[in-house]
Amino acid sequence: MAKKSKKYKEMQRRLRDLEAGSGFAAAADSGNGPGVLAGLSRLLPSNRSDQFLLGLVLGAAAAYVLSDDELRGKIMKSGVQLYSGLAGGLAEMKEQLSDIQAEVTAEQHGTL
Repeated sequence: MAKKSKKYKEMQRRLRDLEAGSGFAAAADSGNGPGVLAGLSRLLPSNRSDQFLLGLVLGAAAAYVLSDDELRGKIMKSGVQLYSGLAGGLAEMKEQLSDIQAEVTAEQHGTL
């Protein structure tokens, strides 16, 4: 009986480790199933020293970007260009949609 007990405990421990690593436990608690970001935990380091080093590197990079005026200006300029490109594309799509709607209404009134 002792062997079954050890095997059972080992299986339970492995199951808990799997649930903790994949986000299934949180999904089971919420009742909604795995979310969109459930796999994000697998991308991040698992032990604390790796997490600390990753945070240190990201913090240093953010401090460098925020302190360098030229680099910050380039990033802002790129962001504005990206936004204006997306806004222009969205405006073009709205114009095409209104053209299609006008064609559909013209066809409907022409056939009646």
